[in-house]
Amino acid sequence: MVIIMERLPSHLQKYIVKQDYEKYTALDHAVWRYILRQLKSYLSVHAHASYLEGLEKTGIDIEQIPRIENISAHLEKFGWRALPVSGFIPPAAFMELQSLSVLPIASDMRSLDHLLYTPAPDIVHEAAGHAPIIADPEYAEYLKQYAQVAKKAIISKEDLELYEAIRELSDVKENPASTPEEIKASDEKLVRVSKSISFTSEASELSRMNWWTAEYGLIGDIKKPKIFGAGLLSSVGESQWCLSDNVKKIPLSLACIHQSYDITEPQPQLYVARDFKHLSEVLEELSETMAYKLGGRQGLDKAVQAESVNTVELNTGLQISGTLKKYLTDAKGQPAYLQFVGPTQLCFADREIEGHANTYHKDGYGTPVGNILNFSLESLQIGQIASLNYESGVQVSGRLTQIQKVSETSKAVVLSFENATAQFKDEILFRPEWGIYDIVLGEDVSSVFGGPADRVAYGEFDDFVAKRVPPPQYSENQKKLFSFYQKLRDLRADFKKSGSISASTLQEQFQTFKAHSANEWLLFVELLEMAIKAGLAEDDFKNHLQSLAAQNTKHRPLIEEGIKLAYEKF
Repeated sequence: MVIIMERLPSHLQKYIVKQDYEKYTALDHAVWRYILRQLKSYLSVHAHASYLEGLEKTGIDIEQIPRIENISAHLEKFGWRALPVSGFIPPAAFMELQSLSVLPIASDMRSLDHLLYTPAPDIVHEAAGHAPIIADPEYAEYLKQYAQVAKKAIISKEDLELYEAIRELSDVKENPASTPEEIKASDEKLVRVSKSISFTSEASELSRMNWWTAEYGLIGDIKKPKIFGAGLLSSVGESQWCLSDNVKKIPLSLACIHQSYDITEPQPQLYVARDFKHLSEVLEELSETMAYKLGGRQGLDKAVQAESVNTVELNTGLQISGTLKKYLTDAKGQPAYLQFVGPTQLCFADREIEGHANTYHKDGYGTPVGNILNFSLESLQIGQIASLNYESGVQVSGRLTQIQKVSETSKAVVLSFENATAQFKDEILFRPEWGIYDIVLGEDVSSVFGGPADRVAYGEFDDFVAKRVPPPQYSENQKKLFSFYQKLRDLRADFKKSGSISASTLQEQFQTFKAHSANEWLLFVELLEMAIKAGLAEDDFKNHLQSLAAQNTKHRPLIEEGIKLAYEKF
């Protein structure tokens, strides 16, 4: 993992955590085992053909929670790596990691109470859901393409607020120390922020496509589709629901980006791709609508609306990264002047230009764009009083102090003036008392994309960081329960080696569990399974489970499924 970390850009390394394998309790491993047995049973019939094969190829074992470094070692054969992260990380960081062929895997494990669904990313979803499908080369290529496009998407200020609210609610719900009041407050905050969203950003459109493909995608024959989305692959309840007639099946198209979703409810409709190549076709169609390809006024309008840090790239290759407040247009409706607020960075080829960090342009930045009348760069001399008259009507004058040629092979040039004035019609754009006036040369806006061009140099901006949920403090009763699950793990390991186990041993454990944890249904499911595999009498265990199912409507489906699994061979 150290070698992989060293290859990562420094701004991504802060999201990587230690898996801390010892934190997983025997109960955690039992929950993992139950889910994986359930998934393998159902998905062997209903998942895309590459799923079960992918489980083998990625080294994911039913018996225990996987070590992420082991998954990574297996993924290396397919040109990928895996690294542990803690819960939600910023979408931009997640996509950048994927664009580098790194699969971020949340290292937390869902609790027994959240066995079928967890509000937070966990190792079941990431490892058992995402990792196996990556073994399919066409799908892996789609993920890389998607990540490259998503990196360019403009994320809005509203998006950032929504992601923060989702992350907060997820962390609070998964934290056993959270109070009902804290959960309610976070829940209400998410509802409030969701209702305040005023438009659909590019990042939201990409998020929707990801949801309807990588997370909740179906594939193949629309009348009898298979599952490939990780959200479905990691949830037996939803994987069963999604193939029922209750869910409308729609052929995948670009229209999916206009369909919102509710993460707290089963989806009433899902999209079906013909094959994995179909995903790339729709992605390419989506990319053609994005600001990084459109540039011009369409791109600038998206950046202004977003109120977030984005990059405007000119035809000369010069890039301006900051929050675009407004832009002025000439008589033909073409961009004539760009005005940024707050820290702004100047770049070329995604590298910050020396002397033009966001700490230098900390209070904002403005520059004219367009053709300059009767202009010749070669005629300019340091120290001269120069006047630049743009075709748009923008006028710049001042004493030239620097001609900074950023590249010898392009027209990328930054001009610096002192005692400068800039004006467009009746609007004053720059005054002499404001200091040095730096302008970049470029005739038109060729691209607008999300985030700063040189993120490492730009540093932190309006983004959130992964929150570390404190490790739980277990009571003595919980520790006792964990010891029961560990006893079963030890017995199963011994049984696997010797091929036999005594009826008295199982009966002894059965009586102990009944005396201390009679309602802990998963304990008795594992006892039943061992009895069946050993060819011993199982009636006591089965009767107890059936009694628990009759008493507990919430857990009845899980218990009944556990009984069914106990009789299946893997």
